[in-house]
This record gives sequence, C-alpha cells and structure tokens, in this order.
Amino acid sequence: MASKILPFSGEQLKQIIKRYPTPFHIYCEKQMRENARRLINVFSWANGFKEYFAVKATPNPYIMKILHAEGFGADCSSLTELLLAEKVQIRGENIMFSSNDTPAEEFQLAKKLGAIINVDDISHLAYLEKYAGLPELICFRYNPGNVKRGNAIIGEPEEAKYGLTKEQMFEAYTVAREKGIRRFGMHTMVISNELNPHYFIDTAEMLFNLVVEISQKLDITFEFVNLGGGIGIPYKPEDSPVDLNTISEGIKEKYDTIIRVNNCHPLKLYLECGRMITGPYGYLVSKVLHIKHTYKKFAGLDACMVNLMRPALYGAYHHITVPGKEEKDHNHLYDVTGSLCENNDKFAIDRKLPELEPEDIIVIHDTGAHGHAMGFNYNGKLRSAELLLRENGEVFEIRRRETTDDYFITLDFNGLESFRT
Repeated sequence: MASKILPFSGEQLKQIIKRYPTPFHIYCEKQMRENARRLINVFSWANGFKEYFAVKATPNPYIMKILHAEGFGADCSSLTELLLAEKVQIRGENIMFSSNDTPAEEFQLAKKLGAIINVDDISHLAYLEKYAGLPELICFRYNPGNVKRGNAIIGEPEEAKYGLTKEQMFEAYTVAREKGIRRFGMHTMVISNELNPHYFIDTAEMLFNLVVEISQKLDITFEFVNLGGGIGIPYKPEDSPVDLNTISEGIKEKYDTIIRVNNCHPLKLYLECGRMITGPYGYLVSKVLHIKHTYKKFAGLDACMVNLMRPALYGAYHHITVPGKEEKDHNHLYDVTGSLCENNDKFAIDRKLPELEPEDIIVIHDTGAHGHAMGFNYNGKLRSAELLLRENGEVFEIRRRETTDDYFITLDFNGLESFRT
C-alpha cells in the first residue's frame, strides 16, 4: 500500500491532541521554508524573480510572515487579504492585487498600499481611474481563449470569467499609455493543480510572444510578466511532484530565444503559486467518532466538510494515514464521512484502510492550501484551529478554534424582545 510520511510521530500527535482537541489543521514550518527556498533557488537565473504567495490558499498572517521572511510577496484578491498583507508589513510592489468584479474600496486600498494592480477587464481601467485614480504601474490579465486548454478545476479559458482577449489587451495598453501610464506588466492564470511541467513552459512562451508583439506595435516596455500559479502537488502517493528544474530550464530557454532575441530584456519573472508552496505541508487531524455498518462501512469523523471542502467540491483525493496502524493490512473498505447534513460530506469513498475503531486518530494529508481557507458555517458548524509545528519541534496555535460566541456575534438577540411576529 502506497503511503505518505508525516512530519510528526504518533506519540507526538497524541501529546498535541491533549492540548488541542481535534479536529485541527497543523502546518510544518520546516517543510514550508525548505520548499520556499527551493523555488527561489531554481529561478535564481531570472533577475528580479519573485513569488507572490496566493494568500487565498492559506490566509493566515503567521504563514504569510514566514513566507515573506523567505522573500515572498503576497498575491491578494480581496479587501481582507490586502489588510492581512498590511498587518504583516507587506506593502508596495510586494503585493500583487488580482481581483475580478472589484468594488471601489478594494481598488482604493490597493492603490493606498502601493500594490501592483492587475486589471481583469478593459472596462475596469475607467472604473479604477474614477474611484481610486490611476497608478503609475498597471498590469492586465490575459485570457487566451481557445489558444490554451484549462482543466476541470479552473475550467476552459474561453468559458472563464477572468481576463482580457488578445484584441482587448492591445486596446487596454493603448488606452493606459494615452492616460499617462508608463510602467507595464502582464499576467495570465489559466490552469490549476497541473502536474505537467511543460504546460507552464508553454504558458511562458505564449506570454513572452505577446509581450514582444505588444511592445513592438505599441512601443511600450514591459517590466514583468506574471505567469500565475497552478503548479500542482502529488495528492496521491503514486503521483510525482512537478519537476521545478524542468519548468525553470524550459522557461529560461523561451526567455533567451524570445525576450532576449527581441530586445525585451530585462523582463522580470513573477509567479503566484499557493497550493505548491503550502499544500503538502498541512494536515487535517481528526478522530473517528462512529463506525456504521449498513449497505457500506462508514467511518464517521469529528471533522466534516467545513474543515476540508475539496473532496466534496471537486471529488478530490486526499490521502489518509491512521497513526499506529500504518503497518496493518489496508483490507477494509470505508466511506470516511463527516457530520454535515449533506450526503457528499465525505473525505473518501470506498477507501481501503486498516480496520478502524472509535477514537482512532485520522490524519488527512495535503490540506495546507484550500483547506481551512474554504471553511464555512453550514449547519452551524464551527471552524477548527490552525496549529504550526515550529522548526524546533514546538507547536504554536496560529488561529484558535471558533466558538458559539463567534458564530452568534453578528446576531442581535436583544432585538428579539421587541420583534413582533
């Protein structure tokens, strides 16, 4: 049976659970830092390379602070994410603000913070000018339509709500230049959780060619291209991680033969990865509450879809380890379920596991991105704590679990006394 390795022992986990009741997410600082350094090192050839961590993946200020210390910026897509960046002292062009259907107050805060504003539609330029004023640096998001293929998670580009067509890109940069903007960048994001390294090389080639074409026809200079994110992670034990060296070497070859040859050098290279930065280094820890036998075997956990939505939303696979039973035969077939009043509240369907009993600890792997972040309060369920396993082995709570007081805080129960039915 293929397996995955945990960064803590079963005994360590028992000690953690004594202090912090399940369910909770726990992140490994050492693994995240090592991964961040690996990404920066592999793109060391690219002068001015920067990774803008996609805050939406793991919107926790402690995680953001760790990654900022490693040289990362922040890719933000909302007012709250901008405020998170500000609170951890990420400002200016260390922020890439990429949003869509953007309210005026979000543009205003992005401009106040000096963020790079990545505009999602040609009409938004006038909206930005009216409500926030134009920045000195502008970026537009390119949607290549049927030139590129998407995948099941993000959809096909021509069906996506994001970005400008090629014709609109020419028009947008023309209008921006006429309005006095002199600094330009370009962005695209067309895939999610992709394991084929050549997809990202092809994306770079596409964007580099567009940079050259627009530069030559409009006589403008681009400072950077943001190739987006979308680098996948091996959720299944038999999957191989994306070879970052292959991506880097391929992009460098395209840079040299397109950007350098056409005198568009220097052009900075940016990424906005989230999942591949933190995803493999987060774990949802839960306990078995009940074992149910009807037409199938069900292992009911104290966690539910509130704690990890991806399996229900995408049918996504997340590996499961049962600490203390790793070496036992995985010869029992279970649906691993939560307690939400939804039948798709399942972490796994027909999963082979060792025989389970109530109180068994369950660790669900690869929840460090789009795990806790996608939590919600349906059924009045409360979101779990987030813990950080420090490099020195200590465990630090970086978000406490929600309470019923948190859940009710926006309701005015006092008003019930005067409310007439």
